[in-house]
Amino acid sequence: MSAGSLEPNFRKSSYSATANDCVEVADLGGDTAVRDSQNPDAGLLRLPSSEWVFLLRAAAPS
Repeated sequence: MSAGSLEPNFRKSSYSATANDCVEVADLGGDTAVRDSQNPDAGLLRLPSSEWVFLLRAAAPS
């Protein structure tokens, strides 16, 4: 979140820069938020940053 703002600063995944099916992520201090870029008002998934790192490692190609 930016200073003085209650809105997370979402950024689009670098893996989906040219595709229409995208996710956005935001750093929330000790947590990470993930949302659908095509439907941002549908809510978000909030994970502890350590769990986000675990998810990224588990999803990475072997």
